Amino acid sequence: MIGCGEHAVASHGPVQARLAAGQRAIELAGCCDLDGDRAERYRKHFGFNRAYTDPMAMTATETPDAAALAVPVTVTASLAARLLERGLPLLIEKPPGRTVDEVDRLVAAARAGREHPVPHQVAFNRRFAPLVREARRRLAAIGPPEAIQHLHYEMTRVDRRDPDFSTTAIHGLDAVRFLAGSDYAEARLRYHALPALGPTVANIFVDAVMASGATAHLAFCPAAGVAVERATIHAGSHTLFVRIPMWDALDSPGHLEHLERGALVADLRGEGTDAFVLAGFYAEYEAFLGDLAAGRTPSPSLLESRQSVQIAECVRERREEFRA
Repeated sequence: MIGCGEHAVASHGPVQARLAAGQRAIELAGCCDLDGDRAERYRKHFGFNRAYTDPMAMTATETPDAAALAVPVTVTASLAARLLERGLPLLIEKPPGRTVDEVDRLVAAARAGREHPVPHQVAFNRRFAPLVREARRRLAAIGPPEAIQHLHYEMTRVDRRDPDFSTTAIHGLDAVRFLAGSDYAEARLRYHALPALGPTVANIFVDAVMASGATAHLAFCPAAGVAVERATIHAGSHTLFVRIPMWDALDSPGHLEHLERGALVADLRGEGTDAFVLAGFYAEYEAFLGDLAAGRTPSPSLLESRQSVQIAECVRERREEFRA
């Protein structure tokens, strides 16, 4: 594990500990943070063998089968490139880069003259949240992506005054691609500045057309009265409402309603109470490690994640239009 900060403690560590406890094949070899005390606390809490302060020294000493990378976005791309060039399979926290250029450099690092790219997966956990995956399964059963007419995605947070909210909004941008089964074709972006909360704080609105022909509306409100993520998808005579459980917020453990011609055909609740399971972090690791063990290509890859980074970059730069 590279990076033992707040997100690692809340999301990665609990998954790692549970996987290691349940599968003898998994050994938690080393964890690393520039803050040695923080790395040592992480080691003790989640059961790693050794703690380090230098990620390159750790991976050279431990020669692991894989690593997870959860470091500040300002250093994610540079560190991930060095590890991929070494041939180390990586689970890379989102966003894998702040810009498309950074993502492209990582794609090149994963290839680096090899016949096959170094296995890697970008940690877009909404794609692995059980209720989101069930919604995608139901949409696929209804028909191809062209059967979807419209998607609405709402993300709100409480008193988030981040200088750059695009690194969180990218989750919604990517979740719409996943649910739609389609990339974006074009989008118009609007911003409602909230200068009283900070010079860069704003509500963000995206009106998009997907390559499949579906339309989408996304609303991001970082300083609202509640933390929720909710999706509504209309596909012919079908409508799906998804309340995505993030952390232990209002909508936990989550809810999926599927209606057909006005009649409720499925009413599903999230199972269990562990936030790291409900939000998809556990299934994300299962998919990554399972693909490595079976010799499959993990997903989503850097290339699959590229367009999500591209639109997030538009948000960061306050652009008003995106075209694929």
